[in-house]
Amino acid sequence: MEEQMMQMEQRLWELIDGQASASERSSLEELIRTQNEWREKYEELLGINRLLLHSELDAPSMRFTKNVMEEIARIHIAPATRTYINKKIIFAIAGFFLFLILGFLVYGFGLMRSQGTPDISIASNMPEVDKLNFSIFFSNKWVNAFMMINIVIGLFVLDNYLGRKRKAMREGNI
Repeated sequence: MEEQMMQMEQRLWELIDGQASASERSSLEELIRTQNEWREKYEELLGINRLLLHSELDAPSMRFTKNVMEEIARIHIAPATRTYINKKIIFAIAGFFLFLILGFLVYGFGLMRSQGTPDISIASNMPEVDKLNFSIFFSNKWVNAFMMINIVIGLFVLDNYLGRKRKAMREGNI
């Protein structure tokens, strides 16, 4: 029933807009004369059409954009992160981690040296010099855990850096 009403409205709108063919126009006019339902719907749609033709659409005021911008200015928008993140703190954290890694390496090389690894000198015969024993350095579970954590942090930093570069390339800044 609802679909029939939609088809009736569509056909009547075609008649009102002047898009109906001559044969369709005559059949619709016959339906309007003979059936009350079609006549009532036609009168309703004609009234809507008259209202649309004779009414003016409300245009926004000339200051509409300015009013909107003034309202937005009243709201305090959070500043960009670059303005409220202290770069000195970031550099201090990075320095701490670099110092930690450097200390870790010095400690590790000190362990290898104290385990009886011979000194490497220019005067020594190269084929006879033993290789450095890294197994002493990497056999400690805490050292391995520290290395894994640093690798994961490094991968996060690399991902963040590459993501920013990708975003900048998409925006056309580079």
